[in-house]
Amino acid sequence: MALPSDPRVVRRIVRHYLRYDPENPFIFISALLAFLGIAAGVMVLMIAMGIMNGTQKEFEKKLFVMNYPLTVVSYGEGVRHSTLEKIHEKFPEMKISPFYSTQVIARYGDGIQGGILYGVDFAKEASLNPIFAKALEQNGTLSPSRYDLIAGDDLALELNAKVGEKITLFFSQYQAAGLGTMPLQKRFRLRGTFNSGLKAYDKAIMYTTLEAFQKVLKKAPDRYDGLHLYTDDPFGKIKAVKTLLPDDADVEGWWQQNGNFFSAMQMEKKALFLVLLLIILVASLNIISSLLMTVMSRRREIALLRTLGATRREIRQIFFRLGVAVGSAGILAGTLLGFGGIWVLTHFNIITLPADVYGTSRLPVDLLWSDFAMILIGTAVIVLLSALYPARKASSTDPLNVLRNE
Repeated sequence: MALPSDPRVVRRIVRHYLRYDPENPFIFISALLAFLGIAAGVMVLMIAMGIMNGTQKEFEKKLFVMNYPLTVVSYGEGVRHSTLEKIHEKFPEMKISPFYSTQVIARYGDGIQGGILYGVDFAKEASLNPIFAKALEQNGTLSPSRYDLIAGDDLALELNAKVGEKITLFFSQYQAAGLGTMPLQKRFRLRGTFNSGLKAYDKAIMYTTLEAFQKVLKKAPDRYDGLHLYTDDPFGKIKAVKTLLPDDADVEGWWQQNGNFFSAMQMEKKALFLVLLLIILVASLNIISSLLMTVMSRRREIALLRTLGATRREIRQIFFRLGVAVGSAGILAGTLLGFGGIWVLTHFNIITLPADVYGTSRLPVDLLWSDFAMILIGTAVIVLLSALYPARKASSTDPLNVLRNE
């Protein structure tokens, strides 16, 4: 008769213990619950992490469009045109769009809406802002007049203004009127609208020409409120750009302008991962209970194996492999279910989101391989730890006491 030291015998015993035992059905049920719990935990973790990462990427894409990779801002009298030329000489491949900005109140008929007005070079702004470029192409405003206006479609809807009509803008500066003063105002012709996908932007942002700011607000033509910069490597070039700026100017990355928002999303993602990992932790308790019940019901067989020459290490190996087999099967099944769920959510519009809140009507799902690896590692560690105690309990069985009592 072959002894348990033969690896084939160990594998055969493990397969035997995995089968349904009609005399002890609760052991099989407990192992089945552990398998289902781990599978469900892995599946839920994969889908949840995919949704969290997809939502974050969707927000990044929307915010990136309107915030630009890098933005030079001035804390003094403005960014000189010479600074723009320095940046262009240092980085000729970088797209640069100078701008002015101010807060205004827009009025058309009985409608009034506050917003931010940007003065830009339409051609340069269109080269680095695809949303703005699309609005120009749709409305044929590539060669604008001085007082042309491009506004968000939600702002135009609030004012009930149509393309081609004139909107009055009130500025924060004042002008003399008789014996008193009144806010500076100017009528602009609405030449087009844009849709960024985020209601907060579409309801508040307007664009006009640099010449309009220079004429209405007396802005110096060689000084700007800031510069919009487009580069494929904003993280690597932000420090180099900063060295080219005067003391009263600074450069900000899009990630810095929205740092608190993305930090909160990262914290939420980590918290969700830890909470959902508790599902797998609870399922692992079923692995422990099923293995302990197996040890108690198989005490006579364990004692016989010991008397036939099996060592404590081999007994421990049998029950450790038994727990790992249940956990591994659960991980494999959960992985397949998780990828299946992600595929269904990606290809079928099962869940519809309000586009004005989330920026998209489709549920974004994008599971990173790093998140998938963390799920597998976390689950594997829990499964391995769950199999250790029952395996040690089995190896500590005293064959003499068991056989004497049996």
